[in-house]
Amino acid sequence: MAFRDTLNTGISARALCAGMALATLAALPAQALAQDVQDEEEQTEASPAPADENVIIVEGFRAALESAVGEKRNNALIVESVSAEDIGKLPDDSIGESIARLPGVTSQRLNGRANVIAIRGLGPDFSMTLLNGREQTSTGDNRAVEFDQYPSEVVNQVVVYKTPSASLVGQGLVGTIDVRTIRPLETGEQVLAIGAKGSYADIGALNAGSEEFGYRANATYVDQFADDTIGIALSAAYTNEPYQLQEFNAWGYAGNGEPGNPIAIGGSKSFVTSTQLERIGVNGTLQWEASPNLMLTVDGFYSNFDDDQSKRGIELPLAFSAAPVNTTVADTEFGGFAESGTFENVEGVVRNDVFQRQADLYSGGVNLEYESENGWAAFFDFGYSRTDRNELSIESYSGTGYGAGVGATDDIDFVSDTNGTSFTPTLDYSDPNLIVLTDPLGWGGDRIQAGYYNNRIVEDELFQYRTGLTFDMDGLFTALHVGANYTDRSKSLTPDEFFVSPAGGATELAIPSEFLLRPTDLGYLGLGPIVSYDVRDLIAAGTLVLEVNPSNDVPAKAFTISEELLTGYVQLDFERPFSTGVVTGNVGVQAIRTDQESSGLAFAGGQQVDVVLGDQFWDVLPSANFTVRFDNDWVLRLAFSRQIQRPQLDDLRSAISYGINNNEGESPTGEAPFISGGGGNPFLRPYRANALDFNVEKYFAGGSGVVALQFFVKDVVNYIDSSRTIFDYAGLPTPAGQTPVTTIGFLDSEVNTGGGSFYGAELSATVPFDLLTTALDGFGVTGGVGYTKTSVEDANGNTDVIPGYSKWVANGTLYYEQGGFNARGSVRYRSSFLADFTGFGGSPTRRLARAETIVDAQVGYDFDGGALDGLSVYLQGQNLTNAPFVSQFDVPEPRAVIDYQEYGRRFLAGFTYRFR
Repeated sequence: MAFRDTLNTGISARALCAGMALATLAALPAQALAQDVQDEEEQTEASPAPADENVIIVEGFRAALESAVGEKRNNALIVESVSAEDIGKLPDDSIGESIARLPGVTSQRLNGRANVIAIRGLGPDFSMTLLNGREQTSTGDNRAVEFDQYPSEVVNQVVVYKTPSASLVGQGLVGTIDVRTIRPLETGEQVLAIGAKGSYADIGALNAGSEEFGYRANATYVDQFADDTIGIALSAAYTNEPYQLQEFNAWGYAGNGEPGNPIAIGGSKSFVTSTQLERIGVNGTLQWEASPNLMLTVDGFYSNFDDDQSKRGIELPLAFSAAPVNTTVADTEFGGFAESGTFENVEGVVRNDVFQRQADLYSGGVNLEYESENGWAAFFDFGYSRTDRNELSIESYSGTGYGAGVGATDDIDFVSDTNGTSFTPTLDYSDPNLIVLTDPLGWGGDRIQAGYYNNRIVEDELFQYRTGLTFDMDGLFTALHVGANYTDRSKSLTPDEFFVSPAGGATELAIPSEFLLRPTDLGYLGLGPIVSYDVRDLIAAGTLVLEVNPSNDVPAKAFTISEELLTGYVQLDFERPFSTGVVTGNVGVQAIRTDQESSGLAFAGGQQVDVVLGDQFWDVLPSANFTVRFDNDWVLRLAFSRQIQRPQLDDLRSAISYGINNNEGESPTGEAPFISGGGGNPFLRPYRANALDFNVEKYFAGGSGVVALQFFVKDVVNYIDSSRTIFDYAGLPTPAGQTPVTTIGFLDSEVNTGGGSFYGAELSATVPFDLLTTALDGFGVTGGVGYTKTSVEDANGNTDVIPGYSKWVANGTLYYEQGGFNARGSVRYRSSFLADFTGFGGSPTRRLARAETIVDAQVGYDFDGGALDGLSVYLQGQNLTNAPFVSQFDVPEPRAVIDYQEYGRRFLAGFTYRFR
């Protein structure tokens, strides 16, 4: 039985090559790290070959690929993985980019960075992320981990589980991502490494005070003491980098495309955004082998994330408030589309907004493992994760005068196409004598609203306790795993919102000259420069003041959700040899008791009332994994499982607004008056699906190459969708006034519905080209393509667009590595999908994103010997084709663009040095 029992799967893990994992933490050339899987897998491994001084040691990227191939081959489950060398030396600012290059996996970009991960064509709401086998809190509103919070330099390996086992605690519906950090006693050598890189964004410094250049620095130290019974690993990474964004955004489109009513842009809200990302990531691990049978591991991770954005642009009310004249209409098969024309009497709103996101993530745990000498082992693990996030958004408005129809107006020519809309104005929006601080369109009504202040305070805390036993067995079944896990999580959102108004009750104020900044150029939209300032300076100086927003809309956004999960599992591993190979695998069952509770405010007839609502239920998740390993390097896999994914946390909020409804025809009981309302749903149950997976894998080139074909189908038996459901208000205070005949009414919210199915196939390969001819030694390719088809239905029986769903995802990397020189180019593609954006007031919203293709590349050289021994230098390029991120309305008109975001190309040059 292997000593090291990995927490979340019961999978044993040990380093196959000393020192492989460490150097990769600092993006150094490194040998690959591979891990064993189930205990029965170890019995099938070949004994290591005797040392031979003539053997060529494979290092760097090729070694990382061999590690990934070995992980895929030996694991009892269907997995994809990336080793730390891959993470450290590919052009990756976070582990998100590296994970997005795995077969069947892709990402969504935020400000040009890979932010969240989609597995098998489905978005982050359908997968789970672990750190060293433990569940994690998140910096977002929901469960999905945002991967740009993890510096790539402090991560050792990432494994993506596409199928579960009973001992996999914290599994997702389409996959589970386990981020792993170093274990110093598995490294077996002292390592001291440093690295740094500089970055340049070719789109330029778009806003005053922003930068074109940035930098990153990292260091890693690993050592062993006391006859290799005590090990310590420390890693730190610091990032200070700018990200720039030119964005076109449309409010929407007016018209229906019929004659005389062309589809025309209804309004525009376009910005240039400059982000300064400052991130500190620190990871530490202490291991103590107290005896040959007892191992203590203590690890911790801390990340401080500060994303400071300046957003400056113009908001233009167009067809929704003024009729276009002299429009040029293109007739298409979809109907008429206004390609060009003129909008008259436009009153623009100059925006100088800021968005600052600060987050502290704490994560760590203590693990104690004991392995007896008579065939049994035990472990106990405690994990803790906490995220404190403060997300401040301040909007600031200015224009030519207070209220609609008061100030100077603009006649604006426009041209609309598949890249959005460009404009030709007649006013100079950079003139501080023309543009004043005010409420240009009277959005505040009786209040003079010159902006809006929205602070979102999020606290997310999770405690996890786990224990397990493993017993060796003789016969068909080789091991029995039993265990229990308890997770206690609480997450809250507190909104803090104010109106921004000119001081002293003034309707408009001149912008103080001392706060004027370099004008911001909107030339990419044809709008020219605009007046610019930092609204925080104006608030601090008292020019603008804050007034509390008393509306119930503010506390309705708040939530406090707590979840207590008690999980028990039983799993049997088995192994059965036959004449040409061996059959291995596991069968088991996991049972989860959920106790979910939502507390906060509800609104009975507009009156705030304190409520606590929740539910308790069980999920039983059987699973079986069968692997047939042939002696000729063919591997067949078959997996059955029941899978779940918990609802989004904000969908569970108790903020329900309800009142009396006298319409008897709408009553679910046929009685009136009754109660009806809308809001969150604290009684939501998880997504649930029955899954079948089948793999065919062929390994070759001494285990360094693989071609794999994967098929999967999921029968979704419980889905979550926005709809109307029958709801019993008996547990809530009755609205004042008329007494309802019944407490049975309806609720407009997220509800559990029937489902449907999604299915697909993936083809992946890693091929070293020296298989074909020795002339291609050092060349190779790795990548894959995945297809997913969904027929999941919403509550009304219509085919639903699943968040994050892409029909096609593909990626590939062509590489060369020989004699210290290395070069590679990477491409990743995903078809259109329903993407997450930040909507009004910071609330999440979703829009249809177009297909995108991202191209990255790297060249470098590793010095081996001489005065520069241990030094690696490299040059990286990201988004080399300047691919935009584009969303459009879900209508049959490709020119109806909502967002067109352009990030530019990024170039990075750096080094790593390992002291020897």
